[in-house]
Amino acid sequence: MFLIQSVIRNHKVKIQSVLKSHTVKMTIINQIAKYHKVSHVIFDMDGLLLETEQIYEKIIRDLAASYGKPYPWEVRMRILGTTERRTCEIAVAELGLPCTVDEFQKQFSQSCLDNLGNCNLMNGAERIVRHFYNNNVPFCLATSSSQESVVVKTANYPALFKLFHHKVCGSTDPDVKQGKPAPDIFLVACQRFPGNIKPEDCLVFEDAPNGCRAAKLAGMQVVMVPDSHVTEKQKEDATVVLKNLLHFKPEEFGLPPFADINEE
Repeated sequence: MFLIQSVIRNHKVKIQSVLKSHTVKMTIINQIAKYHKVSHVIFDMDGLLLETEQIYEKIIRDLAASYGKPYPWEVRMRILGTTERRTCEIAVAELGLPCTVDEFQKQFSQSCLDNLGNCNLMNGAERIVRHFYNNNVPFCLATSSSQESVVVKTANYPALFKLFHHKVCGSTDPDVKQGKPAPDIFLVACQRFPGNIKPEDCLVFEDAPNGCRAAKLAGMQVVMVPDSHVTEKQKEDATVVLKNLLHFKPEEFGLPPFADINEE
């Protein structure tokens, strides 16, 4: 009987120790939180998780050149983060291309499918996705790309992109009525999480000014990882601006911290 009581007592001590450790950890997270605490995460994809923006830039620049037109940086900034249809509308109008939007989109879509299949992951992308997954933080994808395009771009990383709870593809999802900078895509992404998740419960990761504006209009905080050419004014909608995803500190938003700086 004494032996049984001793085992039970030791078991209780272990349980109390684990609970105390978890409580201390969460207390530390709560104290460190610098911004409004969140529970869910929404990722953009192009230029944030996948290194595709330079490929897109070349595709449009080459198409514009075929019509004898340049592709200036200010037009690229207007296009960045928009749906495929809106991208083509802006390109045709702003570059003064002698073709219809439908004609340009046909060329653009085919070139994207031909060139986006071997893109690389952005610095820190896999680390942060797996960290959230391993720590039971729900996350999803909200990209302006079409579903067909997403399949092509993520083909080399099936295991990683299977970890996302759901994916909202702005160019083909019927529930996304307007693309970024309208907030539709992020509100739809939020609504598709289980439970009554509110926009303020979600943290968005973006690289584009249009995406940051959309997140802000949706009532969400946004971590921006911009291209080096993005101006300070174009960063104004961001809650925090980072050089890359490796610089993100989850505890500042009440999320589980990385175990160490080199966590994979």
